[in-house]
Amino acid sequence: MSLILAAHGTRRPSGVAMVGDLAAHVGALLGGTVQVVFVDVLGPTPSEVLARLAQPAHDERSVQPAIVVPAFLSRGYHVRADLPAHIVASGHPNVTVTPALGPSWELARILKRQLIEFGCRPDDSVILAAAGTSDRRALGDLRSAATSLSMLTGARVELGFAATGSPDVRTAVASARRRGARRVVVASYLLADGLFQQRLHDSGADLITPPLGTHPGLARLIANRFRNAMPHRFASHPMQHVPNFVGRKGSVLSHTNTAGA
Repeated sequence: MSLILAAHGTRRPSGVAMVGDLAAHVGALLGGTVQVVFVDVLGPTPSEVLARLAQPAHDERSVQPAIVVPAFLSRGYHVRADLPAHIVASGHPNVTVTPALGPSWELARILKRQLIEFGCRPDDSVILAAAGTSDRRALGDLRSAATSLSMLTGARVELGFAATGSPDVRTAVASARRRGARRVVVASYLLADGLFQQRLHDSGADLITPPLGTHPGLARLIANRFRNAMPHRFASHPMQHVPNFVGRKGSVLSHTNTAGA
């Protein structure tokens, strides 16, 4: 059984390393190795890795099935069109693709923990900051994520965007201050470090939470995605070890509250 985590990609080495660390943490939870692929910016791509895996090993008669978890926080173009095209192009005969990570109550609970752990106060104004999208379905997912976080915190949560979409994060922060907010907190709805996370830090907010990929709860969420997609005979046994092309291991931020997502 081959386990693959598909992410967007970033030119920032710290962001690539963060995705690699996340995959390593997921692999530790599952007792195996999780490969990382990227649908944009850099490789290896899903089609490259799946095409290689589609060739049976010298001691095997058939191709091992593969599970791909899209490490995306909404169901935009990359999830609905880009990733399926990579899978078809690979020629791999047995690929299961799980749902994207978001929107989900699990992610909303991780966001709430991030806010608490990094010092958000009950009277703070909260902005959920996403990369942004021009895709209507993905935009609906982002609005659902903001609504879910608002329901969990009992406070109003506004959306802001680091790239495509309105308002941009800086404008959202300024609007909150004009409404009388004493402190403005930006909750990062990004997977890993990169240009967009830097834009959050440049927004003028009083507090910015780190990307979701740093929280142990996200690794547990991804591990559960893999488990739920596994045939029964694999679910209770260690996974096949396969090379991880990211390869760089590092630390995952540890928090006091590490309850399951």
